[in-house]
Amino acid sequence: MEKKTLIIGGTKGIGQALVEQLNGHDCYSISRSASNRPNHFVLDVLNDDLPEIEGLTGLVYCPGSINLKPFHRLSREDFLADFEKNVLGAVRALQFYFRTLKKNKGAVVLFGTVASQQGMPFHASIAAAKGGLESLARSLAAEWAPSIRVNIVNPSLTDTPLAEALLSTDQKRENAAQRHPLKKIGSPSDIAKAAIFCLENDWLTGQSIGVDGGMSTLRV
Repeated sequence: MEKKTLIIGGTKGIGQALVEQLNGHDCYSISRSASNRPNHFVLDVLNDDLPEIEGLTGLVYCPGSINLKPFHRLSREDFLADFEKNVLGAVRALQFYFRTLKKNKGAVVLFGTVASQQGMPFHASIAAAKGGLESLARSLAAEWAPSIRVNIVNPSLTDTPLAEALLSTDQKRENAAQRHPLKKIGSPSDIAKAAIFCLENDWLTGQSIGVDGGMSTLRV
C-alpha cells in the first residue's frame, strides 16, 4: 500500500527535514507558512478547517514552543499558550484524522522534550505541556492498538529556527553542546531519522524515544 504521510509543521526545522527525508512516502504538509511543495496547506491547525486526506497512513505533529522563564514569572496565559500549541493542536488533528488512520492501520509520531524526562530550571511551562503530550501518546497507543501505532520522540536542544535565540552566538552554541554527553547539539536530520523509524517500524508503539545526545540518561 502507498504510504501517505501528513507532517503538521512541515516547512521549518524538524518538519522540513522530515519532508525531505521521507523517501517512498507521498508527503502532505500543513503549516502557517507558505511553501512551494505540492500538497501543502497554509492554515492554523487549532482554528482553521483541516483538509480531508483519504488513505492517510501516517501523521507527524511537529509544532512546539520554547518558553523559558522562572516559574514565578510564568503567567496563566503562558501555560495556556504552551498547552494549546503543543497538546490541543495535536488533539484536534488526531481526532480529525482518526478514522482514515484507523482504516489504513496508520502511525502517529509526536514530539516531546528531554525536559519532561529530566528536571531543568526555567522549563516549567514547556515541560508540563510536553509531559502531557507524552502521556497522551501512551494513552492513545493503548486505546488505538492494534489499529494505529503511536510513539513520541523527545529531543534535546536542536538547531532549528525555534531555538535561534538560544544558539545566536558561537559561545551559546558551544555552551549548549558541552551540556550534552556527546558534546554537540542536535540537527533537524537527527530528529527526523528517529521519526521515520517510528513511522516505518510496524512493531513499535507506546514508546518514548530520547534523541538528546545522552542528556536524559548519562552523566559523564
